[in-house]
Amino acid sequence: AAPSPSRVAVAMSGGVDSAVALLRAGEDAVGVTLRLWLDPHGPDAERACCSPDAVIAARETCHALGLPHVTLDLREEFRRAIVEPFVRGYAEGRTPNPCIACNGSFRFAELLAFGDRVGASRLATGHYARIVEHRGRRLLARAVDPAKDQSYMLGRLDPRHLERLWFPLGEQTKDETRAEARSRGLAAAARRESQEACFLAGADYRSFLERRGLDGAGAIVDEQGVELGRHDGYWRFTPGQRRGLGVSAAEPLYALRTEPSTSTVVVGPRSSLATSRIEARGRLFVDVDRVEAKLRYRSPAVSATVEPSEHGFRLALDAPAFAVAPGQAAVLYEDGIVVGSGVIATADA
Repeated sequence: AAPSPSRVAVAMSGGVDSAVALLRAGEDAVGVTLRLWLDPHGPDAERACCSPDAVIAARETCHALGLPHVTLDLREEFRRAIVEPFVRGYAEGRTPNPCIACNGSFRFAELLAFGDRVGASRLATGHYARIVEHRGRRLLARAVDPAKDQSYMLGRLDPRHLERLWFPLGEQTKDETRAEARSRGLAAAARRESQEACFLAGADYRSFLERRGLDGAGAIVDEQGVELGRHDGYWRFTPGQRRGLGVSAAEPLYALRTEPSTSTVVVGPRSSLATSRIEARGRLFVDVDRVEAKLRYRSPAVSATVEPSEHGFRLALDAPAFAVAPGQAAVLYEDGIVVGSGVIATADA
């Protein structure tokens, strides 16, 4: 379609957040839903944000408002870009976060390309995040609602794309979003939250990886190499994990790391999980020396000094962090604004 300054492409998941984003987008909005690959053996595909039911719900929301809706079938592209690297990451002893890889690159690249094809000047989504001016450029920032903030999951977004992005829910709470949807009579107001790692379709990631062919039974050893027990797959363990080790000792033991080449899980006391220096592959979006580094989605940010490196950046933490896992994302904040992002490569005591 010819470009139109008033046209907004709206990413539709079928849930309440994208429904309210659509309400805000005006009469020239076009809804778009990505049909992504789902594990056919997953027990609860209906909760996935890319399931057939979600696609239908998104379409019905658009049509109820008299707006067009388009579905993009990207199942095979998604499987290659997100699912296969997820499986490969665990096979190589890392703890990947597929949602960050999807939101930070694959999903928005496809949505922005769709926006170009329909002549949309902006792309709106139902994410809880904000876009602000900081240090001379447009950057991502935390949402007003800390309980729903999704800036960590969006941390890999290239700031160059932010000129065309719009997060209309970033300034409000989830309760306000549901109330707005109810007041407009939208069925999405009562829809359940979509799950994380949607392609698992409600399955546990360990059972999913087992179905994808991962094996690797081996020894559980302490830091001196003494065998304490056996396991049925090193990829079932991530740094900081205590449950499922099946070994006893004088003090609680935690998974410290895995060694895929020998199918070994190394365990030790919690003190051995302490990390003070981190190397990440990624980029700093602005010149900055001091940051708050968020190293896992559900972990609080920690103060750190940052310096650029050849392939990303290094962090020196003010106080040790525990259970830092290679493969997870390190998202850096300054005053609540994302100033850098990378994938953790190494974490040293």
